[in-house]
Amino acid sequence: MQIESFFTFNIAIVVLAVGKWLNQRFALLRNYNIPDPVSSGLLVSVLLAIVHSLSGVGIGFNLEIRDFLLLYFFSSIGLNADIKTLISGGRPLLVLLALTLGYTVVQNLVGTGVATVLGLNPLLGLLGGSVSMVGGHGTAIAWAPRFLESHGIPNALEIGIACATFGLVLASLMGGPIARLLINRYHLKPSQDGAISSDLNANTVDKQEPVSYFSLLRTFFWLNMSLVIGEAIFYTLKALGRNLPLFVCCLFGAIILTNTVPRVVRIRWPARTRSLEVVADISLGIFLTMSLMSLQLWTIAELAGPILTILAAQFVVAFCFTVFLVFKAMGGGYDAAVISAGFAGFSLGATPTAMANMSAVANKYGPSPQAFIIVPLVSGFFVDISNSLIIQRFLHVLS
Repeated sequence: MQIESFFTFNIAIVVLAVGKWLNQRFALLRNYNIPDPVSSGLLVSVLLAIVHSLSGVGIGFNLEIRDFLLLYFFSSIGLNADIKTLISGGRPLLVLLALTLGYTVVQNLVGTGVATVLGLNPLLGLLGGSVSMVGGHGTAIAWAPRFLESHGIPNALEIGIACATFGLVLASLMGGPIARLLINRYHLKPSQDGAISSDLNANTVDKQEPVSYFSLLRTFFWLNMSLVIGEAIFYTLKALGRNLPLFVCCLFGAIILTNTVPRVVRIRWPARTRSLEVVADISLGIFLTMSLMSLQLWTIAELAGPILTILAAQFVVAFCFTVFLVFKAMGGGYDAAVISAGFAGFSLGATPTAMANMSAVANKYGPSPQAFIIVPLVSGFFVDISNSLIIQRFLHVLS
């Protein structure tokens, strides 16, 4: 049973509102910084799994609108990213990139190693490694035909999607508690000199202009212009034989606009305004709600025990790597704690999960401009390129 996109969109709105209510009602969810979409989205997916087990009916959702909302969210980040902020985050960006490259290799070693110990084809462990964890659903789907046609793994697609799905859940639940642990243990507080926060936290939003008819129109117009430039970048790169996710191209499109237009023409710019904050928060919230409520948990239940063992090992390694390496290497301060929440999000899940994790932390403890610039650049841009090269190398060695 497939629910069409219009009804899916409206259901997601209701589910997101329920998540907001749950987080306001239950202190446990707030204390561990569980994002609103996770609180209710997972609840819906569990209920649908129960319906499937009792009736055999699988309910799916048309997610066509979901990806468009992701473009809006990343464009909003770009509109807040002036060149000074990007330059100031140069060294931390390189450090996080190096950590991510190292972790990607470790993740594949863990997956293939556990698979070998359990007597499985190590390529199954690779599917439970960076193909589905760091790579997420898109990478798992893209590489599945290669595993099937060249390496004889008949259920590569199902295994990859199931691992990516379960990783998304673990990433959503891990980031907030990690940040809470680090912030409380080391008594961390946000820096008072940060001027720009890409999660559009209220502490950094321009308080002089309230949300109004014209402010929203202006916000939507420049977001749409960012999408236009982003699509132009996307198709230009595609014609040159290069592939980047569309949301990364839209992020760059918005960065181009925010560093050129306001410097050439004296106009009101939507950066750090409440209107942009509202659009960004709702876009990310509904995107993640759609992703989580559409999880078909019964496909995960059908996974063999050894695959679940691989995923459990990946969770333990990701937790330890984040707490003991990422946090320390990024400086051990408040920004490092927020970055750790984001790293936990994309190490097992995806970039939107990382952003939701960091947003939940920033909304509770305070803004982190650095985290919201470098994490999406690493997880959305550099990872896609480096992960493909690493997967290719592992396939060559294991074949």
